[in-house]
Amino acid sequence: MQPIILAIESSCDETSASVIQAGKVLNNVIASQTVHQKYGGVVPELASRAHQQQIHKVVNEALASAGIQLHQLNAIAFTRGPGLLGSLLVGVSFAKGMALGLGVPLIDVNHMEAHVLAHFIDDPKPAFPFLCLTVSGGHTQLVVVHDYLHMEVIGETRDDAIGEAFDKAAKMMGFPYPGGPLIDRYAQQGNPKAFTFPHTSIPGLDFSFSGIKTAFLYFLKDNKKKEPRFEALFLHDICASLQAHLVGMVMEKLKRAVEQTGINRVAIAGGVAANSYLRKSLQDQVSQSGWDVFIPKFEYCTDNAAMIAIAAHYKFVAKRFASLSVAPLANLAIGD
Repeated sequence: MQPIILAIESSCDETSASVIQAGKVLNNVIASQTVHQKYGGVVPELASRAHQQQIHKVVNEALASAGIQLHQLNAIAFTRGPGLLGSLLVGVSFAKGMALGLGVPLIDVNHMEAHVLAHFIDDPKPAFPFLCLTVSGGHTQLVVVHDYLHMEVIGETRDDAIGEAFDKAAKMMGFPYPGGPLIDRYAQQGNPKAFTFPHTSIPGLDFSFSGIKTAFLYFLKDNKKKEPRFEALFLHDICASLQAHLVGMVMEKLKRAVEQTGINRVAIAGGVAANSYLRKSLQDQVSQSGWDVFIPKFEYCTDNAAMIAIAAHYKFVAKRFASLSVAPLANLAIGD
């Protein structure tokens, strides 16, 4: 069978739907939520309400643009977790209703595994095994990918994620949410060596970003005491230095993981995978260390249903379906 699957993503503040046919993603419809900007971060209750308002629209648009009728669907897929429980519930409930009404199988997808499998939407595709650095607002992990459905976490953050560190630092400087991309934009005109920040030393392959957030807060306070216009005068250099420091922290662990595993096929995934400095740092390793590097398209870095669709395709082939009693899990881990 060449399955046609409808996939739904609703883990945080993006409502998305995608149709995949015979392993080929046909579209990737995304409705973003702007309501959170004035609060400086995602408000869970508002996110779940927005999903309820948008999910019918994005699903209908995905089906229409793919030219697929409901009776042609062979399965319905959804994000089970991790994510905001209220947001996940909207997608899970909608998917269950469709699957039950159409009499087709239900496929639950791990959001973080889907980020990794986004590399199999388009060419070039990495061969197994490969290392994947997953970096987002909620996660920072080093994953050995043995197969489509077999992944092993070998390092992860002990506290905050790198994406949160970017956004919180941006908020300290008065940037609107999400501020991480703005730091990237301003950093491109700055000197990454202008300022230095303390390095959090964690043994093994784990990460820690809580310390750098505190250090950055006091860095701004101390310098503004000396020069009230400090941020305005040195905005680009501040952003460039902070970005270089954060990216340097994950690159250090990634290099160590390559050495320890002997795997030099390396990929990145998640929202922070769109960061230009991280992409450049990874590409530099191609000439410096001979790595085989895989970087996803921008549209597959942030939360999207296309990655849920490709993950669902491989689960369909393996006949790994979910029951109608399946429940969302806010803290679902890779491998669960």
